[in-house]
Order: sequence, then C-alpha cells, then structure tokens
Amino acid sequence: MIKIGILGEIGSGKSFVAKKFGYPVFSADREVTGIYKNNKSCFLKLRRKLPKFIKKFPIDKRELGEAILHNKNNLKKITRTVHPIVRKSMLKFLSSKKNKKAVILDIPLLLENKLVTKDTILVYVDAKKNLIKKRLIKRKFFNKKIFNNFDKMQIAKKVKKKKSDFIIINNFKTSIIEKQIQLIKKEIFKK
Repeated sequence: MIKIGILGEIGSGKSFVAKKFGYPVFSADREVTGIYKNNKSCFLKLRRKLPKFIKKFPIDKRELGEAILHNKNNLKKITRTVHPIVRKSMLKFLSSKKNKKAVILDIPLLLENKLVTKDTILVYVDAKKNLIKKRLIKRKFFNKKIFNNFDKMQIAKKVKKKKSDFIIINNFKTSIIEKQIQLIKKEIFKK
C-alpha cells in the first residue's frame, strides 16, 4: 500500500484534491469533527483543561474558537488532547486498508505532527493567496484571528514544497486538477 500525504496551506483545496485521487482518504478534519460529537472522554479532558469555555457535550466548535481567541496557548491544550486520538484513528485506518493499492492522508499538520514515514509520497497543493482568502471568507464560522493561530502552527510553505515529491497547482478548476492527479498517479505507479 502506498501512502500519499496531501500538504498545503489552510484553504488551498487539500480535501478536494485528496478525494480526486480516487483512493480511500483519511481526513483528519472529518475525524476531529467526529471526536467533538462522539468522544465523551475527549470532552471531559478538554473541560478539565478549559473549564471556562467547554461546558457541554457534544463539544461546540464556537466554544473552542472562543478559548483560542481568549488565549493562543489554549490551542496547544486542544491539540495536545485531540491529536493523540486522531493519530490512533489514523493507525487503525491504515491497518484496515493494507490490501488497498494506495491511501490518501488528508491531515493539515501531517509534517508538524511527524506523521510521515520514509515511504510516504508527499503532494503539495499550491494555490494563490487571493483565491485562498476568497474561499476562507465563505466558510461558516471563519475567524481571521483563529485562522492566524492555526497558520502559525504550520511549517513554512517553502519548506513543505521542498519536502514534497509533487506539486499540484490549484486554480480551483476541476478538470485541470484531475489532469495533474492523473500525471502524478502515472508517475507513482509506473513501476
């Protein structure tokens, strides 16, 4: 099984690109949403760490946002609680997909959380800043301060691009993205 990790800035279209590969996708964002809705143990840990903000189950993302806006160190408390659960889910996903040709890892902090192994193929999704901004503003609950706190956690764009095996230029036109993905797949599976 080949692991393909998708990298890029917040709002660059990583999740869209991940789906277009046509292989099973592990989406950390989807996993986190599920944890907030269903994981009572995570809720109890977060409530202990952030009692002023986390009040009810399931966890409300707006409460998490308020905690981050109140103190940027709260983001670290949240990620230290949630990321080990996501990592465990990812390992379970990988184990269940051993017989697949490839899997896609759509994990925003893939490099930052050291989830890459030597055999992971990295694909960077590159998009222009102005296109990213237009997309982010349309998102429900978008908050520039929270976005900036998450952005600061990420490794610099040029470092991610340098570490990547392939780069997809995302102009948000499906046909062009699909052509780039087909070329990457040919290159990966030419052996």
